[in-house]
Amino acid sequence: MSLSQNLFTRAKQSIPGGVNSPVRAFLSVDLSPLFIQEGRGAYLIDVDGKQYIDYVLSWGPLILGHAHPLVIDAVQEQLKLGTSFGAPTVIEVALAEKVLSFFPSMQQVRFVSSGTEACMSAIRLARGFTGRNKIIKFAGCYHGHADSVLVNAGSGGLTFGVPSSQGIPLQVSQDTLVASFNDLNAVEHLFKRHADDIAAIIVEPVAGNMNLVLPQDDFLTGLRKLCDEYGALLIFDEVITGWRVSQYGAQGYYQVRPDLTVLGKIIGGGFPAAAFGGRDDIMNKLAPLGPVYQAGTLSGNPVAMTAGLATLTQLDNASLYDDLSARTQQLVNGLSQAAKDAGIPFQAQAIGAMFGFYFTSSPTIRHEDDVKACDLNRFKKFFAGMLKEGIYLAPSAFEVGFMSSAHSEQDIIDTIQKSKIVFAELS
Repeated sequence: MSLSQNLFTRAKQSIPGGVNSPVRAFLSVDLSPLFIQEGRGAYLIDVDGKQYIDYVLSWGPLILGHAHPLVIDAVQEQLKLGTSFGAPTVIEVALAEKVLSFFPSMQQVRFVSSGTEACMSAIRLARGFTGRNKIIKFAGCYHGHADSVLVNAGSGGLTFGVPSSQGIPLQVSQDTLVASFNDLNAVEHLFKRHADDIAAIIVEPVAGNMNLVLPQDDFLTGLRKLCDEYGALLIFDEVITGWRVSQYGAQGYYQVRPDLTVLGKIIGGGFPAAAFGGRDDIMNKLAPLGPVYQAGTLSGNPVAMTAGLATLTQLDNASLYDDLSARTQQLVNGLSQAAKDAGIPFQAQAIGAMFGFYFTSSPTIRHEDDVKACDLNRFKKFFAGMLKEGIYLAPSAFEVGFMSSAHSEQDIIDTIQKSKIVFAELS
């Protein structure tokens, strides 16, 4: 038995399921999780000493790779000064200014400690600003585990939200309306039925929690028009897509301006941090200026702010994004060709430094049902085979993959070569 397996057995005695976030348990791929000892650049090393090319990257934050020297140096300097003050610091002002320079739709930003907290706060702010109660979300889009958004579609494609977890009162989810991603007609129907009580639409502009699902050409612009027509706010959840799809997030890539933006992952440079922001008139509704309350002991933590600023400073570089996009596309093209050569039904796509792949012959992935229709059993076998070959992918068919600036061309070539071995075993 490996050291990872022994540690997992031990962990299950003191931690529910042995993990502190469910997908880490590897249950969806019928394996035991790896326990990680170290991360260096594009690589992970587990407690048994095996090295992997990492395409999870802590689920997205590490766009510069593991333990980037400039981030580590900046954090070490801050640690000498203190870890938390519960008071304003220069570094949080500097990071706020840096964030706003990337996102013209945001005039003010407030820092929090997690994407869940940021989404929850943005929704509360939207309700407080509009004086309305209901929100619209999309099946398969994940906005954290707060009660009002931990819902999905019911048996139909258009429904009141049904809680996806026990412990959420049904009445809490009744103000969450759910439509199918890329279905503007469904959204318009909801507005017509609840015109005076929809505060906001919240959406991942590029869905990253049902694998990678891209918006169709008119989807985001259509959401913007509907919000304008009915007086609702448009919230872009860019926890994943911020600085991943492009330097300027999905909103910059697709040229659609939301009213509120939620950011996370990369903004903390590998430390717990997130943010939400928007126009002055909306943000001024927040306490201490306005009646919408939000607070946090570790919000604006100086260590996380330092790591975030060090990371974002490196991302103010168009050529870096050209390289990231090219490497990600090279990986996707190589995997697709390897699957084709092996006669395996397979599709893959990429945007910026994100990629997704699906075991299906369908040429179009438009929403959650398309992803669910893929061959999940074949994904499990592919995941296990790639892990054995030293390639660390997300242990779920409903998660995206990530590229970092630390991945070399040789890493991509090696990954494609390993995939050929695994695809051949699946054929």
